[in-house]
Amino acid sequence: MQSRNKRSIALDLRIAEGQEIARRLIKDADVLIENFRPGTLEQWGMSYEQLAATNPGLVMLRISGYGQTGPYRDLPGFGAIGEAMGGLRHLTGEPGRVPVRCGVSIGDTLAALHGTIGVLVALWHRNVNGGRGQVIDVALTEATFNVMESMLPEYSVFGVVREAAGSALPGIAPSNAYRCADGFVLIAGNGDSIFKRLMEAIGRKDLATDENLAGNAGRVARVAEIDGAIEAWTRTRTVAGILDALGKARVPAGKVYTAKDIDEDPHFRAREMILRQVAREGYELDAPGVVPKLLGTPGTVRTSAPRLGEDTDAVLREFGYSSADIAALRERKIVA
Repeated sequence: MQSRNKRSIALDLRIAEGQEIARRLIKDADVLIENFRPGTLEQWGMSYEQLAATNPGLVMLRISGYGQTGPYRDLPGFGAIGEAMGGLRHLTGEPGRVPVRCGVSIGDTLAALHGTIGVLVALWHRNVNGGRGQVIDVALTEATFNVMESMLPEYSVFGVVREAAGSALPGIAPSNAYRCADGFVLIAGNGDSIFKRLMEAIGRKDLATDENLAGNAGRVARVAEIDGAIEAWTRTRTVAGILDALGKARVPAGKVYTAKDIDEDPHFRAREMILRQVAREGYELDAPGVVPKLLGTPGTVRTSAPRLGEDTDAVLREFGYSSADIAALRERKIVA
């Protein structure tokens, strides 16, 4: 799914002929993305300086575990390690228990998003400043660390180490996931006026009118009491009933969705966030739609994800290789 609208060519870059093919492709490229361990491209004679000598406008995005510099640059790294060293894993899970992953490879995704931002900025800079490209250096650890909100300033100023808080939002109350008769619902009643409406909706006018709970600081001090009151109300009700009641009270709330819930949700479909696609193997499947939505030039899914190397022949022909050339390269296992 992630490789929709792409073509795939497989080269063995450890071989000089494979490197030469890559250079030929890169010569006319706007952007090159690589995630080898730092120094690998340099060993192959494909440093940015060497590639930019024939393509001065090239923008190169380099994604690695720890970045292209620093004492850890040569260590192997994966998204999971970036999540751990970037501070995310320490905050994920229930207090006092083993840190858990968030359920998806968020470290890789964060690195990709930061890389995308860098590439767009570099392309803009190239277009307004003489056409020269540059290198973007993204580390998995730093991409994760960059979204950790005020975690470091809290420690720097107050010496406070933020800890895991389960499904609650630390320092904000009430905002948590609550058990229902048939699932879980997330309720964010942490605005002062929203809190009053929430308490009235669950039949706790005594809490709604308690002056000590009028502000967030007072609610945080009594968060266990408030969460207990909310869950006493949600436990005996269905998710649908709860969402209906809180919707009428204008309290932000949502069901904790599974893939099945998303697939069956009319809002996701109305927003074209669920697209029916045909895979290269011929079967149909639902896949996420295009984000963000550009209203003037909306994105589209033109092709499904290719198999590895599926477009090798077509791409090489576009760069002047004959069928005999390609057959010889394949025979020598330079391309696949």
